[in-house]
Amino acid sequence: MKDKVIWITGASSGIGEALVYELANAGAKLIISSRNRDELFRVKQKCRNQIDTHVLSLDLEDGESLPKKAEEAIRIYGRIDILINSGGISQRALALATDLKTEKRFMDINFWGTVILSKAVLPQMIRQDSGSIVCISSLVGKFGTSLRSAYSASKHALHGYFESLRIELDSTNIHVLLACPGFIKTKVTINALTADGSKQGTMDQAQENGMPAEECAKQIIKAIQQKKDEVYIGGKEVKGVLLKRLFPSYFAKLIKKAKVT
Repeated sequence: MKDKVIWITGASSGIGEALVYELANAGAKLIISSRNRDELFRVKQKCRNQIDTHVLSLDLEDGESLPKKAEEAIRIYGRIDILINSGGISQRALALATDLKTEKRFMDINFWGTVILSKAVLPQMIRQDSGSIVCISSLVGKFGTSLRSAYSASKHALHGYFESLRIELDSTNIHVLLACPGFIKTKVTINALTADGSKQGTMDQAQENGMPAEECAKQIIKAIQQKKDEVYIGGKEVKGVLLKRLFPSYFAKLIKKAKVT
């Protein structure tokens, strides 16, 4: 990763922040983005080489602004080698209780924000004949659970879109990775949206006991280096992907009883 130009969204907290520190230590040239500019500068100050860490604030929900943000990002170093789409929001609410405006936000931020940024940097990657697009999805991008309907839908959409895109890019040297974390110890549940769009404000027990974000970041970086198509990260919850594939009826019964908070 040394001297690679890497743009990370969602870089002010959670998995995105952990990726910043791991990649900075590896000698990468970083562009770090999120809505919270102050938090981005806090993260930058903790990086080993602050000169090679540039702050570019953006709002994934504001799709119209994102192509211009991509132009700004490319101008910083003249190229993007790896785009890591880590920005997003989670959900803790029943489907019937969640208003449509809140549900739409999940698609605008988690899906469309990722699609728009990826399409904005891909032409430059194709011209240089190299690059990686990384989407931080979720295990619920592979199967749905209670309290995650719109969130799960946004992650399922990422898989459909970027699996298709990967096929279309087969004749190029562009790598597409879908990383699917399970329970990772971050503040994602504190910031998760409830039915009316307000933040939950509490930490789920499953998340509290999850894998450290630093370990998750290391596994994502390893998957990028190995050019994997997909990687599942977490504890025993990752077995759900295989269970659903091989024993769908058994999995359907199991997931109804699973503790998801």
